[in-house]
Amino acid sequence: MPMLDEAKKQLEAAYPFAEIDPESWERLQYPQKTLQCAIPMRHDDGSLKMYKAYRCQYNDTLGPCKGGIRFHPKVDRDHVEALSFWMTFKCACVKLPYGGSKGGICVDANSLSHRELERISKAYIDAFIDFIGPDTDIPAPDVATDERVMGWMYSEYRKIKGGHPKAVITGLPVALGGIEGRNSATGYGAYYCLEHIMERQSELKFRASSPVTIAIQGFGKVGYWFCEKLARKETLCNRIIAVSNEYGGVYMDPKGPEFDADLALKSLQDSNWRNWGQGTLITNDELLALKCDVLVPAAIENVLTKNNADKIQAKVVLELANGPTTNEADAILNDKGIVVVPDILANAGGVVVSYFEWLQNRNAQQRTAEDVDKGLRQMINYATERTVTRMDKYRIPSLRTSAYALALKRIGAANECLGTMDYFKR
Repeated sequence: MPMLDEAKKQLEAAYPFAEIDPESWERLQYPQKTLQCAIPMRHDDGSLKMYKAYRCQYNDTLGPCKGGIRFHPKVDRDHVEALSFWMTFKCACVKLPYGGSKGGICVDANSLSHRELERISKAYIDAFIDFIGPDTDIPAPDVATDERVMGWMYSEYRKIKGGHPKAVITGLPVALGGIEGRNSATGYGAYYCLEHIMERQSELKFRASSPVTIAIQGFGKVGYWFCEKLARKETLCNRIIAVSNEYGGVYMDPKGPEFDADLALKSLQDSNWRNWGQGTLITNDELLALKCDVLVPAAIENVLTKNNADKIQAKVVLELANGPTTNEADAILNDKGIVVVPDILANAGGVVVSYFEWLQNRNAQQRTAEDVDKGLRQMINYATERTVTRMDKYRIPSLRTSAYALALKRIGAANECLGTMDYFKR
């Protein structure tokens, strides 16, 4: 089944609880715009290759579209349309004045030299120059792109359009208009969301004498910062018992040395855990099946499926990746009484801080790291509280359905302000 069709099934479950007009529902069934291009790039050896590139703007009812750009061999039209769908409802769930978009190039970024990476980054902007803008569609980093890539893209946009339109892209280097705390935002936001969920739901409340055990599948830009925040033990008494990347992982004895995120980052120069020197080597499948309080899929889509959902022993699944749980797996986890904190809420910290960066550059007013972290915590706590309250009030069966219902309600209210059939037929 196409990824977008799979994603829309999550929305269908929320429709009965959203109280929106049928016309608003109809508008959300299809992406508003999708642009596909073929980007030519000359490689360092002189050869010319064509790369498929995409940008989808799913819905802009609440404001300009917002979404990352990823470089990955699996990027295709269905992929970016599904990701832009999730971005639409993520922004609405946390009450940001944005619609949702996503883009990417079908390329293995690891196979490119630095000069080739610069060329293809600028070529993407050349191809989509009239599709993006600070009031229409605002790109950001995603898989295999970072602040340097965003800097190249901003430089190319500025070269073509002129001026200093810093608000056209977020995730920029701080020296070019980026904001302090953007790199850590998704991981930190996930921490605040988990903290609030565990305090809010009585059956999950923790005690200092009994640390929350956490297993994290994915030690990239999101997983690392989530680990780093956990290590501070500010309010959530926790113990990281397992971490992995695409090459496998390591299980740490809860009675042994604690996991050190910074030391692990330095030790992973060869991309595996053999140089780590602590714990027991495990596979990603073994990590997912560990007995723990919180399981955190923080890597890619569709890692929890009908084939492994029965093996999950966690009390909470905190989705830091986009779409890590299939619909079949979601149903199994709900039947088992496992609390699934959905991606559109759990990993929204990145877009929240991107919003702060966009405001900073539109208003030419700098924000400190303390201001950013305070604002991030407030917005994530607000969105989490509203999601949990709505679930309890309307007896909605899951946090995912509640989050989508909340987002649908906000998008529907904006559409209804412009008039529906009930208004025009009078």
